[in-house]
Amino acid sequence: MEQEIYEKLKEIRDPEIPLDIVNLGLVYGVVVKDNVAYIDMTLTVQGCPAKSYFAQHVRDHILKNFPNLRDVVVNFVFEPPWNKDKISEEGKEKLRSMGWSI
Repeated sequence: MEQEIYEKLKEIRDPEIPLDIVNLGLVYGVVVKDNVAYIDMTLTVQGCPAKSYFAQHVRDHILKNFPNLRDVVVNFVFEPPWNKDKISEEGKEKLRSMGWSI
């Protein structure tokens, strides 16, 4: 189920960078235990104003798509810190195709 959740997280886009949160490298891990999904993720900057948006949006999106889960816990971690090297190759190609220099 972890992989299926990970795939569904690709449907959530960052509000500023035109990529999904998985290809952007923001999702560090997904674990399901006792019908609760625990999602470790980071933000592009520690003081990101979108933190509460991400927490609620990720939780709601996963619960909607996996009704058998009792809950979703989003844990923000900042070690290791995010940097552009965390962007997947697929993500880098998408950004380059939109004219981003990466």
